[in-house]
Amino acid sequence: MSQDQSLIRNFCIIAHIDHGKSTLADRILDFVGALEKRDQAEQFLDSMDLERERGITIKASAVRLTYPHSDGKTYQINLIDTPGHVDFMYEVSRALQSCEGAMLVVDAAQGIEAQTMANLYMALDADLEIVPVINKIDLPSAEPDRVALEIEDEIGLDADSAIRVSAKTGLNIDKILNAVVEELPPPDGDPDAPARGLIFDSWYDSYRGVTVLMRVVDGSFKVREKMQLCSSGNTYEIQSLGVFTPHPKDVKELQCGEVGFLTASIKEVGEAKIGDTITLAANPTLEPLEGFKEVKPMVFSGLYPVDAGDYENLRDSLEKLKLNDGSFTFEPETSQALGFGYRCGFLGLLHMEIIQERLEREYNLNLITTSPSVIYHCFKKDGSMVQVENPAQMPDTGDIDRVDEPFIDATVYVPTEYIGNIIKLCEERRGMQQGIEYVGTQRAAVRYHLPLAEVAFDFYDRLKSVSRGYASLDYDFLDYRESDLVRLDIKINGDPVDALSIVTHRAKAFYRGQALTRKLKEEIPRQLFEVAIQAAIGTRVISRTTVRAMRKNVTAKCYGGDISRKRKLLDRQKEGKKRMKQIGSVEVPQKAFLAVLQLNEE
Repeated sequence: MSQDQSLIRNFCIIAHIDHGKSTLADRILDFVGALEKRDQAEQFLDSMDLERERGITIKASAVRLTYPHSDGKTYQINLIDTPGHVDFMYEVSRALQSCEGAMLVVDAAQGIEAQTMANLYMALDADLEIVPVINKIDLPSAEPDRVALEIEDEIGLDADSAIRVSAKTGLNIDKILNAVVEELPPPDGDPDAPARGLIFDSWYDSYRGVTVLMRVVDGSFKVREKMQLCSSGNTYEIQSLGVFTPHPKDVKELQCGEVGFLTASIKEVGEAKIGDTITLAANPTLEPLEGFKEVKPMVFSGLYPVDAGDYENLRDSLEKLKLNDGSFTFEPETSQALGFGYRCGFLGLLHMEIIQERLEREYNLNLITTSPSVIYHCFKKDGSMVQVENPAQMPDTGDIDRVDEPFIDATVYVPTEYIGNIIKLCEERRGMQQGIEYVGTQRAAVRYHLPLAEVAFDFYDRLKSVSRGYASLDYDFLDYRESDLVRLDIKINGDPVDALSIVTHRAKAFYRGQALTRKLKEEIPRQLFEVAIQAAIGTRVISRTTVRAMRKNVTAKCYGGDISRKRKLLDRQKEGKKRMKQIGSVEVPQKAFLAVLQLNEE
């Protein structure tokens, strides 16, 4: 039976982190009876263990619901729940392409925040219809009237149209579903045109190959038809089609305007690229759909297996994960200290943490992560320019004319009582203040131009701690600016450990060097010979500590007698230690690398 396109609604829920998107999705599932009582769980659509532990959405998820409206018609509603954190904006942008409308959820206590605005602009760019929702009106600190005025002043949407709900108690959920049906437009695809489907997510299943989540824009797809991928031209037979209701359910056909998944025994992980167009081989489209704009990684880090035998496994795991998250990049690199690994690019620090944890949990890998760094533009005296993603690639100090580093335009939304702390933190990080705007009487937007490298280290954690968790950060890439940067090398017994090298500002090099050497002294176990740990810029050592040698008491059996007997035994021991030091190598334990990563600037 053909699905009437006018009875389909595709919408997503967008909001700042922690404003209640996933809980709202739960209540919508409950209201339409999509889940049995035994299946109900908090944040049902956040299916990853990581999402549940951290209480955040990482992956966008799509679910089909059936809603009988008061006008007597039954509507098919496709709901897509999206992440709120700035590092997962890529997930949001993909979800928006699959919808005609968006629920903009705003917290009744906290009001409009950084990501609320960022997500809204993305939705407007995608030409979506926006329905404002004020959530958490059951909280004692809720001020729905003030937030409604904020929505009118800052966003320009009619405050009276904002639906006031409590996702926790389920209050007014019916009004949201009615607004979806009445205010959002149906899909406008052509059912008779050549079939076109937009891939907006995909993942790898060891039994069925690549599973693709897509939105059918024109035409329709049926099981056993031959499909074609527009980017590669490869054809496959469609093995199965299905939808999430929210449990997977097989269907015979996906029609124009619908959202669902497809398997076609695609074995090559790189085949089904996110943003690619699927069409039918018998009647292919001449115009592929516009994909998603490529995202550029902002933070780079090395990932190395603790066991060198896991290198192949790490490569396969990265390829499979890349299929599910197209926003990180990886390429092979080698390190003298850590062996073979991969240099990976991420959208931010949280993104880096999540990828590392997913690799360790989903693929049972044990990994070492090197210090995060950004891309520097290093201009040499011969006029050439080198892009430095890894501190080890930085040319010698004598060859460098100047180094440019990336700057960001950062806006911190914060309650007014914490403005002083935020300014102090940004000034410490070489920031240049651009202004402070007051949003109402309680909140302010503090704007700074900051070097990305200073933000990539531990800025986000410090921001949360100095504002008791109330500050939120939004940033855009600005430009590259010249800075006085140097490469700080860590040497252990005179040998540089390339994985511990960092690029830092000259003014901070001494303090960073001291902190690094102190931390390594705590983490490197004592040997039978003394171990010198040095921090150096080029050939100049700026900080040094020593791990004392373990000593055997060689004079224990020497009772009384001449002092020269004891001296001879001690001198012999000293000679032995000198020989050991020449041939002995120091194992730097994994926790030393991790300790350097977590090293906070004091």
